[in-house]
Formats: sequence, structure tokens, C-alpha cells
Amino acid sequence: MIHRPSRREWLCWGAAVAAGSLCHDGKFCGAAPATAANPWQCRFAICNETFGSWSHERVCAFVAECGYQGIEIAPYTVADDVRDISARTRADLRRVADEAGLEIVGLHWLLARTRDLHLTSPDPDTRRRTLDYLRDLAQLCADLGGRVLVFGSPQQRRLADGVTRGQGIDFACEILTKLVPTLDALNITLALEPLSSKATNFLTTAAEARELVDRVAAPQVALTLDCLAMSSESTPIPRIIQQQHHRLAHFHANDPNQQGPGFGQLDFAPIFATLQQIGYKGWISVEVFDYSPGPERLARASLEYMQSCLPRRATD
Repeated sequence: MIHRPSRREWLCWGAAVAAGSLCHDGKFCGAAPATAANPWQCRFAICNETFGSWSHERVCAFVAECGYQGIEIAPYTVADDVRDISARTRADLRRVADEAGLEIVGLHWLLARTRDLHLTSPDPDTRRRTLDYLRDLAQLCADLGGRVLVFGSPQQRRLADGVTRGQGIDFACEILTKLVPTLDALNITLALEPLSSKATNFLTTAAEARELVDRVAAPQVALTLDCLAMSSESTPIPRIIQQQHHRLAHFHANDPNQQGPGFGQLDFAPIFATLQQIGYKGWISVEVFDYSPGPERLARASLEYMQSCLPRRATD
């Protein structure tokens, strides 16, 4: 039976998640130590698909050289089906990151390149297969030392013709609720990522994603907020962060032009100020979709720009 938290538990958990410090077993994960360059104690990561055909060893070495603390993995960069990733490969991926001084933050693009998997399918067999695969992804994440599954996968959540939004919420809630015990056992968070209406037709605003999170009503299911996606909303990004911070578990940094932070017109100073204000100490992970500047420039310049936008001193 799934434990339904009391109001007091929800409030305590929400405050801890906002601080980026609570894991599912009640232990505190901690944050990066405060430094003169990073008094806010936030942690920066970058998504591995940014580097195309580079080997995992080369990616980790370069990412660490740039000054990132974490790497976020798209499973399809390792294998089209996570069940084909051997125990030895999993151990090697984690070892290489560890030796570079990086933490594998978690996984994203969860259902990319998969077949017959879908979060809002009206077909019970498809939902069952999707649930089973998400369980496999949670195990992979744990094996790599990660803590978060970022559910974007716009095509694998899109509402099919004839499926209403309400039905989609019901179908997705069914899958995620059944997934909670696995997430709990492995100390993993699944963080739903709102995406723009250009990418999908389901969970296209932070408020819609929050509705599904609240329906599931378990600390193991939370939110990822993505700057590119939030820029498509009429509400300013800092305000969205303020509205949703009690369920915020992960953060993607990018520009509306689909490149990295600082490559376009989006000002990250007020965004970071708001994240600091709410006490967020989780990961800020660079995710880009336009790789034309090249991986080296995207990685280096994104981090340099984000560091330049950090609040000058931590909030008391």
C-alpha cells in the first residue's frame, strides 16, 4: 500500500525539496559547498547528448575540466533499450564519471527511440509496458548513482486523437502511481517536465504538470522546470518558479533559441536570484537542442555565463 503523506509531511517535504536536500528515505543529500565563485551552493551539470559521438570518457573528462560537477545521461546515447545495458557497462559508466570527479545526476529523454511505449495511451497493455520500462529506467538510474528521472519525452506523452486531457491525466496518473513503490525503494525522483505546445499537446505548462504531480500525491513524483519551455508561457519565468517551488526537484537551463544559457536574449540573473530566494540547492543542468556552436563552446560558455549570473552573496 502506498503511504499517503499527511499535510504536515507534505509541508515538511516541500520545504526540503525546495532546499534541494531531501532524499526519499528521509536522508539529506547535501549541496555543493559555498565558495567565493558560487556562494549560493548550487550545482551545475550538462546533458551528455550535447557531445554527440564523443566517448563517455572524453565527455566526462571535458565536462570536469570546464568546471561542472555533474553529468546528465540520455539513455539512448548508451543503448536504444535500457534492458540491453549490461551490469558491467553500468559499472563502467559510473566509474568513469567518479574518476573524473563528476556525479551522474540522473536520466532524461527517458523514452526516446523506444517503441510501443506511451504515458497517455488508452491501451492497457501499452501502459503496462511503459510502467515496466520506467521501472527499468529507475533501476538504471540507481545503478549509475543518479537520483532523478526527468520525464520529457514529448512524443511518448502526446494525446492521441480522441483522448481527452482528462483521460490523459488519468492514464498518466495510473502509471506514475504504480511506479511510486519502485521509486521509493531505489530513492529516485521522477520529475515531470512541462514542455511547450510546439513540442507536445500534454502538460504544456508548469501548472498542468503540477496538476498531475498533485494527483499522484507522492514525494517521489515532482517537477523539472526548463527555461526554454517556461519561456513559451505568458507568466514570467521567475514567477513560475515561485508558484511551483514546493514541487521543484530539478532545473534545466537553456535559452529560447534552443542553445545554451547566454547564447540568446534570456537574462538568467533574475532566474537565479529567484532560485536562490526559494532556497533551491539542487542541480542546474544545461540542456540544449541546437548544437551548431559546437560542444566545446556550448559547454564552456554556458557555464561561464551562468557563473556570471550567480547572486553575489548567499541569502541569510
